[in-house]
Parts: sequence; C-alpha cells; structure tokens
Amino acid sequence: MTAPLGPRAHRTYDAVIVGGGHNGLVAAAYLARAGRSVLVLERLDHTGGAAVSTRPFAGVDARLSRYSYLVSLLPKKIVRDLGLDFRVRTRTISSYTPAERDGRPTGLLVGGGERRTREAFTRLTGSDREYRAWQEFYGMTGRVAQRVFPTLTEPLPTREELRHRLDDEEAWRILFDEPIGVAVEERFTDDLVRGVVLTDALIGTFADAHDPSLKQNRCFLYHVIGGGTGDWDVPVGGMGALTDALADAARAAGAVLATGHEALRIATDGRTAEITYRTADGDGTVAARHVLVNASPQALAELTGDTPLAPAEGAQLKVNMLLTRLPRLRDSTVDPREAFAGTFHIAEGYEQLATAHAQAAAGDLPAAPPSEIYCHSLTDPTILGPDLADQGFQTLTLFGLHTPARLFERDNDAVREELLKSTLAQLDAHLAEPLADCLATDADGRPCIEARTPLDLERDLGLPGGNIFHRELSWPHAQAGTGRWGVETRHANVLLCGAGAVRGGGVSGVPGHNAAMAVLESRSG
Repeated sequence: MTAPLGPRAHRTYDAVIVGGGHNGLVAAAYLARAGRSVLVLERLDHTGGAAVSTRPFAGVDARLSRYSYLVSLLPKKIVRDLGLDFRVRTRTISSYTPAERDGRPTGLLVGGGERRTREAFTRLTGSDREYRAWQEFYGMTGRVAQRVFPTLTEPLPTREELRHRLDDEEAWRILFDEPIGVAVEERFTDDLVRGVVLTDALIGTFADAHDPSLKQNRCFLYHVIGGGTGDWDVPVGGMGALTDALADAARAAGAVLATGHEALRIATDGRTAEITYRTADGDGTVAARHVLVNASPQALAELTGDTPLAPAEGAQLKVNMLLTRLPRLRDSTVDPREAFAGTFHIAEGYEQLATAHAQAAAGDLPAAPPSEIYCHSLTDPTILGPDLADQGFQTLTLFGLHTPARLFERDNDAVREELLKSTLAQLDAHLAEPLADCLATDADGRPCIEARTPLDLERDLGLPGGNIFHRELSWPHAQAGTGRWGVETRHANVLLCGAGAVRGGGVSGVPGHNAAMAVLESRSG
C-alpha cells in the first residue's frame, strides 16, 4: 500500500533520502532532529530494507529476522543519540563446531567460561596449545577493535593515521598487509580450529584465505571490531525491532516517510536537486538541497545517469526455519541448547573451506557446502508467540558460504533446492535424528523452511548481484576519492548513505550517520 506524503509534505526539502533501509532511517532521524526538513522515498510498502522481521510461514506466530539477523557494528552512540527503544542480548556461547575424531563424534565448544573453553580445546586437540594461540590471536583482535571501532563514526582517517592509532605493527601486518590465511596457518595447527577462525573472513565474501586482493581481510576486520569487542548480539524482538524504532524516531523528529514511492531519477547541478519518483497513482517530482541514496552504488549511478560499475557478486545462502524442538546431537556431551545458542559451524574445516571455494570457482556447487547456524529464540524467545514458546518451538537461522550468484543463473529454483538439500545433509551428519523430523509445519501443512539465494536477494531487495554488502567491503580509512566522510560522490549534494559507502556493510547505521554529519557540516559552512 502506498503511504501518501501527507499534510506535512511539501515540494522542497533540505534532504530527500532514497531508500528506507536502516541506514536511510538513521540519516533521516539525525537530520530531522537537527531541524532539517526530510523526506524518505521507499520503493516497497514498508521501511526496513534487509533489516526486517516477518512472519514467513502461513498461520504461524513466529516473527523472524528474514535477512539480516545479528548485531555487532551498530555503535551505541547511534542508539543513544536517537533515543532508540532497542536492546540486544549477548549470546552465552560463542560457537560450537561438531567433528569426528578417531571414529567418534566430538566437537569444539567455545564459550561458557574460560575453563570450559580450555577443556574443550584440550579434549579436541590433545593439548592446550591451540587454546593459548586462540587467546593470543583474539586478544590481538580485541585490541584492534578497541582502537578502530570508534573511528567509524568520525571523519575518515588516512591510512597512516589509522596505523598510528592502532599502534601495533604485527596486528597491522596480519590484518592490513598480508592475506589472513598466513596468520591462520602460522598460529594454528588444527584444521578445524583454523576453519573456525577463517569463517569470519568469508561471510558474504567469495574468497580464498590467500586471495591477493585482501577482500577476505576486510571482511574479517569488520567481523572482529564490532562494538569494540567483536561480539555479535541478538536483537531483542528481531531485526525489525531496530528499523521500527528508527522509523519511529525519524517520524517523531518530523521526517516524512513515504512508502510505495520509487525514485526514478536524480537531476542535480551540485546545489539543488530534483528527484522524480513513481507511485501507484503516477509519477511526481520533489526538490531537495541534498539527496542521500540508501541504495547500492549501481543504483546511485542509474539514478544520476552515471556509468555504473559492475556489481560485486553475492555468495551466500540464507535459510530460515522453525522447529518443534531442537534436534539431538551425535556428540552427546553437548546440550543442543548450548550448541545452537552460538554459531554452529558445519563443514567449515580449513581444508573443507578451501575445497568448497575451489569447486564453486570452477562453476560447481560445493560437494560439502559450508554453513553456520544459530537459534535466535534461545536467547530471545519474544519472537515466538506464547503458545509456540510454551510448546518448546525454536527458530534456526542458517547462513551458507561459497555459493556465488553465478551458480544459480542456469535455474535459480532448481539449484536452490539442490543446495538446500546438500547443506542440510551436512548438518544431519552431526545429528542423532534427521532435522526434517523436527521441522514445524505451517497452516497449509508445509514444512516451515525457506531459503534465499543471491538471485533472490537481487530480486526481492534490489541488491546487485545479491551482494549483502552492496559491493566489496572497503578499508576503514581514506583512499583516493573517498572524501571526508566516505559518503561523498562526484555530485556535491548527492551522498551515498547505504552499505556501499566507505565503512558500510552489515547492520551498523554508520553510513547513515556519516552522511547526515556530512550534510550538517556543509549546511553550517
């Protein structure tokens, strides 16, 4: 349904924001609170973009984070500044990785206290050497997080300024200068431990551990600096709770949120701009001093008539499930309520990841698709209706790696089903009962499971190539042409406030904050 511009709408605004995802809403709230007139144009019939909660299964009262699902990169500063009614909860377990050693099921449980974690490493590897290496390595990333994360909401530092702020040459070499695979292989000897470390470099990023482009390093960096700790937390009420709170904050400050309004063109002379949009009732135009585009760089180029770059390819499978109960594990020493509370790694040994990447690069689906799962409802049962919660129902979220968009081009539906089947088979290999036996059914008797490929994300959310970061992640420092805040474009009054901005990617609000700061600076002279 189209939301009309309403009685407060007018034809000229201080800022028009194209796209009502979380970054656009952050920018809208900051600018409106600063007294600027703000209009948000959103193509869909709702705001939130990829950070939404939905009830995907007919007749089932379970509100799932359909696309984005965990929070790490959202600065507390943004939550405080905007007065958001939004909370997160810390997961008690970091991860569990099942394995088979000497013909028996076992695994690595990280979390639940230092003693338990040390014992888990010793039980798996035969000594505490890997645990000591783990402590040293993540002690280093923790120090990096404390120094780098606060810079994300500041003007871009130069590379040398960031290096000086980090003040750790070894950490700089590991993360910024050489492929992350070098450090993983130097510091760890166990294949499973190596794989668990490497996974943070591969989320939504199709790369080998030794890719010379270092795109895996940039992915790893953003996955270990969030909040200054690297923790990934569960949004209470689901991811939609964040974007609902942002929308409320923007409206309360006076911003106009117009859903069902698709921006078609931006014409600008660098001082003022005219935005043409389409609704179900026809086309319209609105003028603005600044335009903030909360969409991909490709969409920005199309709107302004510039030549778009080739899209960066997405490479993930997202699966949402509802279970009547958690499945029992072959490793009976671990309670499923702990194993699934953190990140449950599947087929993510170091060599398995390398093999899966090589197979996908050759144009084939990985024979053993790597993925990771977690159960939102163990940490935050509020996403389930009371009846489901009382009966012990649980959600599962699965994120698959090394499945680039090119693999789905021949037949998206058929390849999706083939990949889902083989991915769940990898999970079943570590379960004492088939996952299918635990799946709930919807009001029509269908299993409560849905899967999304990169091509699905491109269709549903307008993500070029299905890339969840809009493009390859950037280093969090200035480079040629990045501008003061990393949101600037070649048009003086058009800014990129989406995930494709410098320091974008993930549910952070950082590009929205930085674009708003750039506007406020320019308006104040």
